[in-house]
Amino acid sequence: MTYEQSIEYLNGLIKFGIKFGLERITALAHAFGNPHRMLRVIHVGGTNGKGSTSTFAASILQEAGFRTGLYLSPYVRDLRERIQINGRLIGRNEFADLISEIQPIADDISASELGPVTEFEVKTMAAYLYFARQQVDFAVLEVGMGGRLDATNIVEPMVAVITNVGLDHTERLGPTTKNIAFEKAGIIKQGTILVTAVEDEPAWRVILNKAREEGAEVWRVMKSNVRKPGSPSADLQIRYTSKGETFSLHGGDFRIANLKPSLKGPFQHVNAATAVAAILALRRYEAYISEPAIRAGIANAYLPGRLEIIHDHPTVVIDGAHNPDAAQTLAAAIREEFQYDRLILVVGMLSTHSADEFLKQIAPMASKVIATQSQWHLARPASELAKEARNFCSDVEIVDRVPDAVSRAISVAGKNDLVLVTGSFYTIGEVNL
Repeated sequence: MTYEQSIEYLNGLIKFGIKFGLERITALAHAFGNPHRMLRVIHVGGTNGKGSTSTFAASILQEAGFRTGLYLSPYVRDLRERIQINGRLIGRNEFADLISEIQPIADDISASELGPVTEFEVKTMAAYLYFARQQVDFAVLEVGMGGRLDATNIVEPMVAVITNVGLDHTERLGPTTKNIAFEKAGIIKQGTILVTAVEDEPAWRVILNKAREEGAEVWRVMKSNVRKPGSPSADLQIRYTSKGETFSLHGGDFRIANLKPSLKGPFQHVNAATAVAAILALRRYEAYISEPAIRAGIANAYLPGRLEIIHDHPTVVIDGAHNPDAAQTLAAAIREEFQYDRLILVVGMLSTHSADEFLKQIAPMASKVIATQSQWHLARPASELAKEARNFCSDVEIVDRVPDAVSRAISVAGKNDLVLVTGSFYTIGEVNL
């Protein structure tokens, strides 16, 4: 296959949708000699922040001199963002060759009683093969959805991370945070170390109980000023304190002060603190990472589409927030990080996410909302978004194509206004400024 043909093949698998279960990925991996078993893994799940946390962790390992694979889900501008080593995206030819190699095996499995192999399973298999053959020292793997039945969950991680638990993908993961926590806790394996920043109390109890069942050591990351009387204790509590653009953390025998994350927004402090905790947990395996490497990794990490400024005068910011918790966090970050005359919101969402709950958090801040629609097959119609948005903002316009919606926003914005494009990674991925 050429690179273009490999993309076409993967796009053809999208029709099979999301299919939970480990049977197909297990069969794929077995056919290739189980390359995932060759990897030393940090496995990162959670509702929000798992991409940032994964990126911070990988960046620290890279700064420490380790050859580090990073598998992300989803991507913003280039599919190859999903699979990278030391910040370098997998090459187009390398990617095409892997997909060409996987296709006949995937097709055989699809024709069996296991049923069609999905796009995500093929890409996950490509990551396993690439990282194993490139002999990475560590692989940081981000969960796609849930955890227990996600295709990444055939690995045996050194450290499992659950960033947080909120309401998202409820149609698949369940209607409550307890249901969702049960799915995410599926990445906890026997004898590993679990690092989590979960705050929701019912979710915390589910996760802690699962960790106890597996005999996993539990490290809980929390703000220094948060107290939860009656909450079950972790084995190690790591506290972090934010001060302006920096944060400090301490727990056990370590204390690190004045870390400054490269990614904007106060919400990145907990993601970075969680990543640092995961890295420090590796010391239990005699993988020592120095404080200078931790500082450099936090300062130099790069991940597109997270409160990313892509244009000035007016300021245009893109962010992949797509659920109510992320929208609330984004709204707080906009208030804290930016000064502007008016906020013009360009929003496009998927039909699988709650538009009303998302818009409730952020649309009231906007002077104008432009509803749009990405080209992704699950995109919510712009007309539906506009209808919901009118409950929170009086000036709502529909512009169907994302590039046109952004151009329209810029055209009506003053030089001191802020244009925010959000609602879906598929939406922000179509911005072409």
